[in-house]
Amino acid sequence: MLSQADQQRVVAAIKAAEQRTSGEVRVFVESHCRYVEPLDRATQVFTGLKMEQTSARNGVLVYVALRDRQLAIFGDKGIHEKVGPSFWKQQVGTILSHFNKADYAGGIADVVTAIGEALHQHFPYDRENDENELPDDIVFGK
Repeated sequence: MLSQADQQRVVAAIKAAEQRTSGEVRVFVESHCRYVEPLDRATQVFTGLKMEQTSARNGVLVYVALRDRQLAIFGDKGIHEKVGPSFWKQQVGTILSHFNKADYAGGIADVVTAIGEALHQHFPYDRENDENELPDDIVFGK
C-alpha cells in the first residue's frame, strides 16, 4: 500500500513529532474500511491499539483506508479538549489535498507533523518523566 520509502518517511515524521512532546501518534493503514463512517473504524482501532491508556490521554490516531479513499483522525480526550474539532477538520483537509494528488505519504507525514506541533504546544516533552508509551511504526490492517 505504501512503498518502503513512503513508510520510512511516515515513521520519520512520527519519530520527529514525538521527540518534542509527551503525546503519542500512531498511523493505521488498511485497504478497506469496514464501516460506513471512517471515524467509527478509527475509534475501534484506537481502542484496539490501547491508545486510550496513555497517561495524559494525548494519543492521536491517523486512520487511512487507501482503496476506499477514506480517512479519519481521532484524538484522545486530553488533546481533543485542547485543540477542538476545528483542528481535526483542518488536518483532514490537509491530508485530502495531498491524497487528491496521490501523495499519500506526504499527506500523512504533513498531518503527523502538524499534530506533533499541537501536541508539543499542549503537552511538551519532559526529559525527566517522558517515555515512549506506544510504538512509532505504521500499523497495517487487512
